[in-house]
Amino acid sequence: GMEPLQAGMILSNEPGFYRNGQWGIRIENLVLVREAETHENGSVPVHAFETLTLAPIDRRLIVASMLSAEEREWVDSYHARVLSVLAEYLDDADRTWLETACAPLS
Repeated sequence: GMEPLQAGMILSNEPGFYRNGQWGIRIENLVLVREAETHENGSVPVHAFETLTLAPIDRRLIVASMLSAEEREWVDSYHARVLSVLAEYLDDADRTWLETACAPLS
């Protein structure tokens, strides 16, 4: 059966797009279910997700002109977090690569 989400659970978030019999793409991260909070637009408590795995999204998968302002902001914010968390662990060459991979969408 369906198990209700509870704070502390970890699950994968796997948005994807597939052309039947041709090809597919998928972006996958692990997320932690956070304690329920009342959403600003409602009175019902809702859980939130915290992304645990941090890797840049391959820019070849993104058509920036098709994204809304909110979607672009999410991608840029996610990439800024990836860079800020991982940069200190990398040597100069890898840090330079990550900075390019995580640059704001143009």
